Amino acid sequence: MKVTDLPIPEPLKKSYTTKGIEALYPPQEEAVRRGIFEGKNLLCAIPTASGKTIVAEMAMHRQVADGGKCLYIVPLRALATEKYDDFSGKGLSVGVATGDLDRRDAYLGRNDIVVATSEKVDSLLRNRAPWLAEITLLVVDECHLIGSEDRGATLEMVIAKLRHKNPEMQVIALSATVGNPGALAGWLDAELVTSEWRPVDLREGVYWQGAVHFEDHTRAVPAVSKDNDLNLCLDTVAEGGQCLVFVNSRRNAEAFAKRAASKLKLSDPTLDAAAERIEQGATTELGRTLARCVKGGAAFHHAGLAAAERREVEDGFRTGAIKVISSTPTLAAGLNLPARRVIVRDYLRFGQNGMARIPVGEYKQMAGRAGRPHLDPYGEAVLIAKRESDSEDLFETYIDALPEEVHSQCNAENALRSHILSLVATGFARSRTEVLGFMETTFYAYEHQGRRSTIQETVERVIDDLIAAEMVDELDEWLEGTEYGTLVSRLYIDPRTAEAVVDALRLRPAYADVGVLELLCETPDMLTLFLRKDDYEVVDRFLAERRDDLWTGVPYGYDDLEGFFQSVKTAMLLLNWAEEVTDEMICERFNVGPGDIHNKVETAVWLIHATSRLAHLFAPDLEKPIAELEIRVKHGIKRELLPLIRLRGIGRVRARRLFNAGLVTPEDLRTAGVGRLTPILGEKTAARVVAQAGGKVDEVPEPESVDDEPLAEGPGEHQTSLSAFGGTENE
Repeated sequence: MKVTDLPIPEPLKKSYTTKGIEALYPPQEEAVRRGIFEGKNLLCAIPTASGKTIVAEMAMHRQVADGGKCLYIVPLRALATEKYDDFSGKGLSVGVATGDLDRRDAYLGRNDIVVATSEKVDSLLRNRAPWLAEITLLVVDECHLIGSEDRGATLEMVIAKLRHKNPEMQVIALSATVGNPGALAGWLDAELVTSEWRPVDLREGVYWQGAVHFEDHTRAVPAVSKDNDLNLCLDTVAEGGQCLVFVNSRRNAEAFAKRAASKLKLSDPTLDAAAERIEQGATTELGRTLARCVKGGAAFHHAGLAAAERREVEDGFRTGAIKVISSTPTLAAGLNLPARRVIVRDYLRFGQNGMARIPVGEYKQMAGRAGRPHLDPYGEAVLIAKRESDSEDLFETYIDALPEEVHSQCNAENALRSHILSLVATGFARSRTEVLGFMETTFYAYEHQGRRSTIQETVERVIDDLIAAEMVDELDEWLEGTEYGTLVSRLYIDPRTAEAVVDALRLRPAYADVGVLELLCETPDMLTLFLRKDDYEVVDRFLAERRDDLWTGVPYGYDDLEGFFQSVKTAMLLLNWAEEVTDEMICERFNVGPGDIHNKVETAVWLIHATSRLAHLFAPDLEKPIAELEIRVKHGIKRELLPLIRLRGIGRVRARRLFNAGLVTPEDLRTAGVGRLTPILGEKTAARVVAQAGGKVDEVPEPESVDDEPLAEGPGEHQTSLSAFGGTENE
């Protein structure tokens, strides 16, 4: 089936032919035959790199040509950016939405295609973004994540809500790892396209004693080092390929990259330039270590890296300059970084009950990265056996096994509480009967056909809980969100978080930054830091000094005490950040990376914002100091910099420079003028700042696109005196 014969707009055809795509792959042809251009729903369950995205893209362009609007849901922010780049420049307007979970983002409705995470779409639904009613095609990428324990219920409810809102909407679901695609297709009323076809042959095998054992042949691997994993990489690089190595912890990823770089010792101006950029932007030893690895041709990739560092690694690998990446499983979750050989070194990882095997679906996601279309003659996915007896077991457990079946996560009351509140608060359902009727449209109900009583009992309990929490009112069988409940839904916080905050606010505690931070770190919306043995003594010492400032009490039970100490440790990190401690010192004290600081700060800002909004209802006298804390945590500044940080173009570094120069208010800046500010800020920024402060400027320059201030950078002279701190996060 030739691209030129397809009923898609000419700009898209031209884009494909320019890239050398002249004919469709077999699974793509099957999708066309099953009716994607006729508006039929489709579940496309085919291997990675078999062209799932192009199936969706063709359908989206056809929908827009017919006057429609498309929404493309992805699981990760990084993947949203990648898809935005993929879809742009082909004749349609594309928007991307991932942050600010209590905004309607009306401007997004001007785009033909909107790319967003499932959480962002859920938030837009709760905030009643009007353009969602115009969606005619919904694409759900990585739809197997409906089975995810932490995020599955949100994705499922988003799909159900959008189908309820737009009954004629076309749905295209995509996945490479669904063990029961027929069930999902049945729920979606979708045509099912399954295939084992791949553009590059995938060979899966197990390494043991110097060779990779495949189903039909064995391949010897030269022993150029004492490490099996390194030998597998060097073998691939020697023949012109690239390697992805999946390990079970950050420390292991970093250690392997260092070993690989020392053996590769590549000399390449492209690598030198990338390493120099990383080195210049690095504010921690982690970044400097990465720069040294990249210079040698290897890299590590995990969530502790700063965003700019991850981009350098990904771009360097895509261009072929970086030959080896060692990574935690975060890299396998959707980013398009294929390699000739994928090595799954660690198929065991630490869980709640000790070391446990990774799921089959996770292995399949990793293995699916093997083989670069148009670049590799084949792809190899290799598991490394620890013992000879493991070899046959690994074939049976992973290579020959099907991915796990996907099951609904909407049976968890904690997940349902938030979603049922949103149903009531947004008017999707106005009675218990309507709530139950909506739940009958979910995948959960589809899986449990004939078991209505189970669903009904769960729904009834959740509604009773929401009424008891004063988030929902019931009058003459009609349900309505209270002002409090509607606000909680719009803020996109867990109702349990809201209850904890409101309970504390109603006690009218004396305000303390650490009291707010520790309270929020105890809520289910904050993922706290892990504890090491040394941490207990440090936290204990901190509590001895600041116990009276806490808004929560110290628990008595040992199990509760561990969770409490984790929340205090996390609050301590945030307090360090708001006191302008450098990111290097924070990373050293808490054993985290710059990416972790960013993630904790981002979550904290969202929760502090929600707390200030709740304070407006329940403790108005606390609203202002909490709102100020939000600004301080967002920018990482002490309270004294608040007047300066409100000016565009002024971040934590520039604000501190101005303050140290005796310029502490906008009035000071207006009086100082451009001449005095130029040595501190640069001429263009100085002119813009003076203009904002109300001073006279001959010509105001165009605003710069970004501030010069990296996340988690601050002057050393403003560090606090907490002692060094340990801890770790593996992913």
